[in-house]
Amino acid sequence: MFSVDRQSLQSLSALALFTFAFLGSEFFFDSRIGLLVSAEGVVSAQAMILGASVVGFLAYALIAKVAGGRRALCAVEAIGAIAALATIAATGSALTMQIAGCIAFFLLGSLGAEAHWSMARAFEGSPSLAKGAGAAYAAGILLQFANNQFVPAGMTSAAVLCVGIAALAVFAAAGEQGCETAGQKQQANADPSQQATPGAAKPTIRAVWLLALVVLLACVFSTLDNVVTLANAQGSISVETWPRLFLAASGLAAGALFDIRERRYMGFIMFAVTVLSTISILAVEAGASPVIGLIVFYLGSGFFVTFFTTTFLQLAPHMRTPQLWAGMGRAANNLCAFTVSGASMTLTQSGIAAVMIASLILFVLVSVAFVGAGLFRLPSTVGEREAIKAGLAAAAAPTLEEMQAEFISRSSLTPREEEVLRAVTADERPLKQVADDLGISLRMVQRHLTNIYSKTDTQTRAGLTRAFFGK
Repeated sequence: MFSVDRQSLQSLSALALFTFAFLGSEFFFDSRIGLLVSAEGVVSAQAMILGASVVGFLAYALIAKVAGGRRALCAVEAIGAIAALATIAATGSALTMQIAGCIAFFLLGSLGAEAHWSMARAFEGSPSLAKGAGAAYAAGILLQFANNQFVPAGMTSAAVLCVGIAALAVFAAAGEQGCETAGQKQQANADPSQQATPGAAKPTIRAVWLLALVVLLACVFSTLDNVVTLANAQGSISVETWPRLFLAASGLAAGALFDIRERRYMGFIMFAVTVLSTISILAVEAGASPVIGLIVFYLGSGFFVTFFTTTFLQLAPHMRTPQLWAGMGRAANNLCAFTVSGASMTLTQSGIAAVMIASLILFVLVSVAFVGAGLFRLPSTVGEREAIKAGLAAAAAPTLEEMQAEFISRSSLTPREEEVLRAVTADERPLKQVADDLGISLRMVQRHLTNIYSKTDTQTRAGLTRAFFGK
């Protein structure tokens, strides 16, 4: 069941508002600069702002460390992004618009990193992490859809985006309260099964494999997107705004499916979506209806975004610089968006054979990355983790001999008193027999036993036996 507390709701809202503000600002920038430059210029300008957002994501950890207070940092970044959007709306210079766009998206990238880190803290150890990521993405898509459909284009739409950025800063800063306890929470929620499972990938190695996987999956979905875009340009299908609602639906569905049994099958589900996407590329290139590619693209993209968001939110608390890694999935996706899209479009136009060969090669590489990231290894369940914890606790617990040695040392017993202690607690022999076995008098045994009672704070032979054996 999906239930959230106040901090979780704030972080979820911040991530949803980031999705809305980022996608909405990208659409606004493209439409504005498209009035001043050619189509090729728009693609180039878009690549630059996406690159600026990646720099913002990567720089956030350093900026936050230098700035100190995150609330003030979020406020400054929001004000800067809003001012840059206002410049984009007001200027008639392509160069000024490009500079303002890079500034806006650098700041949005940093705000996005804060939103992701807030989400990682709030949902750390939560069984509803994927549901939260999917819900935030769906909410952001729906906000963008409403802004595009029902708000007049131009300054009014820009004003709504500015309000969204301001709200993003407020909700992102609201998660600062949990920063002090994040380290303690990480220790409390540490999964010993990840350390105890033979062959389990270390966090850094896993992170590298996940980055490679996101890059490769971005290539797959970029190729599918270009196949659909090319069909749209040729008039085979008409891509309207409303199909984007499928993105929201698929994000919610992905969150629900990924969280099944503590995300045990998330890797398998995402791999199945990748297989379907690859088959769709091959089918459309072979002459199947482009509508197939359109449907799979919109449904698969929601799964992809929820997947890379969830995996890095889950991984971040275990990394040395968690603030850097929480939003790394989005940063890697943005990086690929402008570095791969051009090559992917060229490939799509190179002929059926080239597309099919490239798609199959991509699929093989993706499969290798899935294996390397450990996504085909079923993680432990709660019961299995409890059993592992019990086993580790038993292995770490002192032995009976160690406990008895510590008991003797703590009680400051003499060697003869230790000898008497072990004799009288070994069984229920009469003290006269204990004295005979030790070769001393009964009175001497009784005197040593009185001293032992005093030093060990016990009063009877039975009580002494229980204390000596830790019962």
